[in-house]
Amino acid sequence: MVYNYSEANEIPPLELDEIDHQILEALHENSRISYTELGKKIGLSRVAVQARISAMIEAGVIERFTVVINPAKIGMQVSAFFSVDIEPSHLHEVAEKLAKEPAVTSLYHMTGPSTLHMHGIFLNNQDMEKFLLERLYTMPGIIRVETQMLLKRYKSRMGLKL
Repeated sequence: MVYNYSEANEIPPLELDEIDHQILEALHENSRISYTELGKKIGLSRVAVQARISAMIEAGVIERFTVVINPAKIGMQVSAFFSVDIEPSHLHEVAEKLAKEPAVTSLYHMTGPSTLHMHGIFLNNQDMEKFLLERLYTMPGIIRVETQMLLKRYKSRMGLKL
């Protein structure tokens, strides 16, 4: 999914009240919580919780429900961040290709010296090297790639927490 901040600013934001914030906080902690359990937690009926969540989904406040997997627990040992400079005429093409790569977990068009900022997860150093040599470096328009490997994760958050 491509998220364009300038387009988002054209749509008036949904007015969230304290109850909506409580619902979002609870879902952020556990998106599998039942409507009934969530209702008990915040003092609403199951139907009222369901209606509020449906409204937030329809308004685009909630984009999706997902699971967060610990990469190390499934054998993915290398986490790396990449700054990728690209010729402007190739930016969209490269971004679309990289967005389809299974190893790429996030991809952003950034201001500053780097055109794209990317995060990837790999089985090991050889897997990352193969990605670089066979996928990234072969794309037309790539000017420069800087790679930084993650040593230790202190905090990681998926999505926005209110």
